[in-house]
Amino acid sequence: MFDLNGKVALVTGGNGGIGLGMARGLASAGALVVIAARDPEKSRGAAHALRAAGGRADAIEADVTDEGLVQQLFTELERRHGRLDILVNNAGTTVRKRPDELTLHEWRHVMDTNLTSAFLCCQAAHRLLKREGGKVINIGSMMSIFGAPYAAAYGASKGGIVQFTRSLATAWAAENIQANAVLPGWIDTDLTRGAREQVPGLNERVLARTPAGRWGTPADLAGIAVFLASSASNFVTGAAIPVDGGYSIS
Repeated sequence: MFDLNGKVALVTGGNGGIGLGMARGLASAGALVVIAARDPEKSRGAAHALRAAGGRADAIEADVTDEGLVQQLFTELERRHGRLDILVNNAGTTVRKRPDELTLHEWRHVMDTNLTSAFLCCQAAHRLLKREGGKVINIGSMMSIFGAPYAAAYGASKGGIVQFTRSLATAWAAENIQANAVLPGWIDTDLTRGAREQVPGLNERVLARTPAGRWGTPADLAGIAVFLASSASNFVTGAAIPVDGGYSIS
């Protein structure tokens, strides 16, 4: 039920953090994982690490905020591997400022990286996914649910991810494509290490509120990636699933 042998998965921003944690899970279940990101050296290193662990992996340089380059990415993916079964839209960034302090450039940068990239990749992937049915996994956030004074653009983009995912789920259900969102809680990554440096007391507040009593790790996202990419989730679509150690219920 969770076997991904013969499947091809594309993970945007998959060369580190949550994306790499998911990529490791998909590779361990048998998928050939293609990492798409802007840093080719880092992506090649991540793909090498997946292969060293016994998985199958490839890397393609891509800027998923550029429509033309996104089209090139999926053309190249099809040329190399002939198919696509799983799309993980994970590319993301943030600018930690109050809404009255954000510049329009910063707002657009966050929205383009976090939300518009998912739209562009889904559009380009659709013709491949509909051939035999497929899976779309979009990465939201706890900020899809909660608000924070320093996360105006980020929260808006991640809230948009949830609604976009629901639209995909309804639009593509007849083509046997399931689309779901994952809402990571406070995961220990380069992005959240920056938050702990910039937001006084964040570490203590997260630990106090999280029933699991710890920050998550990228490895904590591997299981949900495999579930949502596999036939085990064939009747699950349009969901937004927290992976947060209980943070959102406490």
